[in-house]
Amino acid sequence: MLKTIMSSIAARTYFLLGLVAALLLFFMMTITSIDVIGRYVFNAPLRGAFELTELMLVVLIYAGLPLVSHQNEHIVVDVFDRWMSPAVRRALDVVAHLLAGLTLLGMTWLLIRKASRIVENGDVTSTLKIGLAPFAYMMGVLVLATAVIHLAHALFPPAAQSGSADAA
Repeated sequence: MLKTIMSSIAARTYFLLGLVAALLLFFMMTITSIDVIGRYVFNAPLRGAFELTELMLVVLIYAGLPLVSHQNEHIVVDVFDRWMSPAVRRALDVVAHLLAGLTLLGMTWLLIRKASRIVENGDVTSTLKIGLAPFAYMMGVLVLATAVIHLAHALFPPAAQSGSADAA
């Protein structure tokens, strides 16, 4: 019962993150096109286009982290996998997921601290004056989600490791 509920929540979350990523790519493309056309055809660039693109890129990258981690689609160097037993490969996968998860937990702590300083300083973008704190907190939350995914993969391995030689 609990596993079904968690799977449902995870599926909806990953769908939402994928949708956000797709929409962000579309809006980045649109803003860049409008800016380029405005700049070179009408000599009137879109005010704040660079800032908007930067902020959308931040959201895109950090929204993609849990997606890539959940699907176990990180870049993997598997030169030596063919000479390792499945048990050794699995042990290395567990160690890699544990190290990634613990590293990401540390990054979460640093990002939340940075977000708190951004709130204290009232940091905003230079042209459009968009507050940076929500983006920093969002980064921390998404890195935390990615850390949880890696730790879950270490404790409860996915059905097939996409990075291992026998998954190909």
